[in-house]
Amino acid sequence: MNVLDENIDRPQRQQLQSWKVHFRHIGTQLGRLGMEDRQQIIPLLHALRRPTFFTLDRDFSQPELCHSGYCLVYLDVEPDEAAAYIRRFLRHPAFRTQAQRMGKVVRVRPTGLSWWEVGVKAERALSW
Repeated sequence: MNVLDENIDRPQRQQLQSWKVHFRHIGTQLGRLGMEDRQQIIPLLHALRRPTFFTLDRDFSQPELCHSGYCLVYLDVEPDEAAAYIRRFLRHPAFRTQAQRMGKVVRVRPTGLSWWEVGVKAERALSW
């Protein structure tokens, strides 16, 4: 299940829908608007079945947030490019499947991807 933070705006969500990328949005379809970042969203993710959470909030780009039950994706891009990078990430050969994404905290940038994962001490990186 793909989950979008409330900071991903309507035009970006509409673009994802036009590309047939399925997701649930915090504040409209899941949880509520104004949820506290780490104090309320992380427990919500634990209650879901293997979610991949996309956000523009840097607070979620911390290696200590790695957990085998979810994937966190920090989109370090312009807000109006979020949909394009979500789609690009979901199509990347290293992250295409839910199983490949679980247990990772990923930072998506225009130049590439970097991530931490459960059980691995070093950060890994790939270019697009």
